[in-house]
Amino acid sequence: MGQLYLNKVQKFYGDFEVIKSVQLDVKDGEFVVFVGPSGCGKSTLLRMIAGLDATSGGDIVIDGIRVNDLPPVKRGIAMVFQSYALYPHMSVFENIAFPLRVERMEEAKLKAKVENAARILHLDQRLQQKPGMLSGGQRQRVAIGRAIVREPKIFLFDEPLSNLDAALRADMRIELAKLHRQLKATMIYVTHDQVEAMTMADRIVVLNGGHISQTGQPLELYHKPANIFVAGFIGNPKMNFLPVTVVEASSAGVEVDYKGTHITVPVEPRNIEAGSKLTLGIRPEHIQFGRGELTIPIKPTVIERLGAQTVAYAQIDGETENFCALLPGDARIKVDQLVEAGIQAIDCHLFDTDGTALERQIDLANMGAPPIGATAA
Repeated sequence: MGQLYLNKVQKFYGDFEVIKSVQLDVKDGEFVVFVGPSGCGKSTLLRMIAGLDATSGGDIVIDGIRVNDLPPVKRGIAMVFQSYALYPHMSVFENIAFPLRVERMEEAKLKAKVENAARILHLDQRLQQKPGMLSGGQRQRVAIGRAIVREPKIFLFDEPLSNLDAALRADMRIELAKLHRQLKATMIYVTHDQVEAMTMADRIVVLNGGHISQTGQPLELYHKPANIFVAGFIGNPKMNFLPVTVVEASSAGVEVDYKGTHITVPVEPRNIEAGSKLTLGIRPEHIQFGRGELTIPIKPTVIERLGAQTVAYAQIDGETENFCALLPGDARIKVDQLVEAGIQAIDCHLFDTDGTALERQIDLANMGAPPIGATAA
């Protein structure tokens, strides 16, 4: 079992509240990713679960047992850090075996556990080598192996791939996803990289300023962000935001005006009144090259040719900074050349004055994966 329940968990440093009454239920076998900008509290929350930082309030419950006062070694967790923290003078075998030797496990059982972990991580041919002879990805697998042999209830990962180059990060994402399916273990993973979050998580927990902005499956956060922060954080390039004014609300959605053009966005009206000021959101990958239900003339200031895709950045009337469109790789577009950016109502999001999203009238069950490039690094 590896159930985790956080009940109004808080953390203060002096008078400053870093973690603000976080409530979260993690099911046995789930892969949950904590994601958010630097300083949002995700690593602090993970360290509190591990027992490395004390809580200032609330309860941390693992498999029905309150563990606030238990030391890390008695919580049934294993943690993999950003730094590999391997012993350079020890072989791969001895690095993986180290926590078992501390427990004084009998040699035959220890050997079997280490060899099984090495086989899972494709390190069985490297057991007699020293860490200095391994690549960065292999060293991280050794660190993960050291966690596996402890057979913890919960695995904790604190940005374990951030020291690797882009190609190795992609490979290790695949390896970790396979490992989760193979072990069927509960895993909690901290990252600032939304690509890692979107590709590995069963559920994503988006943190902002020490509190949870939204929790949900990757596509739920992508298609139905709860607020403007999540909408802007999930997706790369990030969502564009435009100021609009409500014309009227009906069962068809909310009709808004942008610079004299009206578009009816299929969202729940939720007591929206005519004349209200809202924010319209549109993802760069949902912008067409040409006319749409809402057409915005843009003049690109920067164009990035990525091969399969072209990213165009522009200003709108000198007001909206870095309006972004993600276009086909062969898009015929040039810097300082006026073009039309077309937007369809079905692709739009609306947010009220406090940043809360109006619920979109879409069926997630019938939605496919986000368009290619929606979360590209």
